[in-house]
Amino acid sequence: MTSSGFTAVIDLGTSKIKGVMGRRNDSGVISVIASGSIDSGSSIRRGVIYNIEQAGANVHKLVRMLENSSDRKIGRVYVSLAGQSLHTMEFNEMRPLPAGMVTEEVVSQLHSVAEKYQPDMKRNYHVADVEYYIDDKPERSPVGVTGSQIEAGFELIVGRPNLMNNIEKSISAKTELEIAGYVVGPTAVAAIALTDEEKELGCAFLDFGAGTTTLSVYKEGILRRMVVIPFGGRNITRDICALNFTENDAEQLKIKFGKALETHEGPLFTSPFSSKPDVDLAELNKVIVMRLDELIANIREQISLSGYEGQLGAGVIITGGASLLKNLDLYLGQKLKMAVRKASARKSMVNNAPELTGDPSFTLVLGMLLTAVDDCERHEVE
Repeated sequence: MTSSGFTAVIDLGTSKIKGVMGRRNDSGVISVIASGSIDSGSSIRRGVIYNIEQAGANVHKLVRMLENSSDRKIGRVYVSLAGQSLHTMEFNEMRPLPAGMVTEEVVSQLHSVAEKYQPDMKRNYHVADVEYYIDDKPERSPVGVTGSQIEAGFELIVGRPNLMNNIEKSISAKTELEIAGYVVGPTAVAAIALTDEEKELGCAFLDFGAGTTTLSVYKEGILRRMVVIPFGGRNITRDICALNFTENDAEQLKIKFGKALETHEGPLFTSPFSSKPDVDLAELNKVIVMRLDELIANIREQISLSGYEGQLGAGVIITGGASLLKNLDLYLGQKLKMAVRKASARKSMVNNAPELTGDPSFTLVLGMLLTAVDDCERHEVE
């Protein structure tokens, strides 16, 4: 990418579609040129495009917003890959060392095999992490180390083989944009929100979205397990609808009055919405907590399945738009018996746009800028 160019990234969220134009300097620090957000409507469900026409129209509208804000033209975009089918999968590859030493060529060959591997009924979307063993001994920097054989244990992110199909139909076919590339959401979020120390000590990283909650377990600097749980903020909103509110009003109630921890507050006798039922805050929070307890039970089970329960020294780290629910961090800490930190994009990684770095709903789209490398500007042909 030239110094005058930029990258453009689109996060296809269940509730909102977000876009950012920006640049990354040689030190890996991002400069934001323009940003925007638009309602997804019903076009995306649990991170996957459901209505191709509507999603394409929404992306087109968002891109026009970014172009008008920046006075630049976008020719192509990087797009997030998400959905509840995404999860980690272990893949191991071994090589003898006839020269008695690990070379860069050997390491490159191992990575090439991992990238090309395609599991049955799934697609390999990303090689997330790797651990090396030389003669069965762990080695973080294998090049130059002597031994008779090397084994690489890869963590792949795999999912349904057709995740890209509707994205291509929606964006490539319904807009004038090319797709510059795909960015796997969970690794992009972690890259900009977590510190190396947190990954090393071990943490349970939770990205709370509208349609899904993604859990990534890190230990010793390696992604050990990633799974997408099909519960998100919208599930809570729809539970609140059972109190005789529309989904839009239920969402506003959740944002303004909802709390993860039960309180002893009495009813709010005057509804914040004209001609709507009165709101019993205790009942509202009871509904929220019931759904959260179901989600937390899933989180606890997945942490246990990772094999690192009780070994995550950095505790739980939360981000995503649905993490803004009041007292969510306190409730998670109480239930999981772990320290909890709220996270968004690290300010050291973004040299402007404090309104975005302070907003956990923009963590993913900012993280995508760390991965996107190609110039996305559309240059008019004279």
